Amino acid sequence: MNYNDLVKKAIEAKKFAYTPYSNFKVGAALITENGTVYTGANIENASYGATNCAERTAIFKAVSEGHTKIRALAVVGDESQYTYPCGICRQVMIEFATEDFKIIIVKNKDEYIVKTIEEILPGAFTIENLKKH
Repeated sequence: MNYNDLVKKAIEAKKFAYTPYSNFKVGAALITENGTVYTGANIENASYGATNCAERTAIFKAVSEGHTKIRALAVVGDESQYTYPCGICRQVMIEFATEDFKIIIVKNKDEYIVKTIEEILPGAFTIENLKKH
């Protein structure tokens, strides 16, 4: 699957966002190491802390199906600007990212940028930090 296809899946997933409080819809789509695609949308809650981002929704769906290696993830929010993943999502991404993992930050179906996890989460805390102790 190429980036354009993943972008389209993220845009489709955004339609399922549940955002009665912010009305800020976000969609995500990822591809696992073996080529399986999972999508997610943000899901808000009246207790704001119980809200879940689109990226984590997609990742948790993949992991709950046994896919713990993710090659790429596309995320789209407001289609007039680039919507980057929040800090919590970045931390979850690094947990399941393959070495060549790419994040596709989508503005709209024709405009997106591709970043590495190191570019958007430098100095990440990982399992390697825990192994040192």
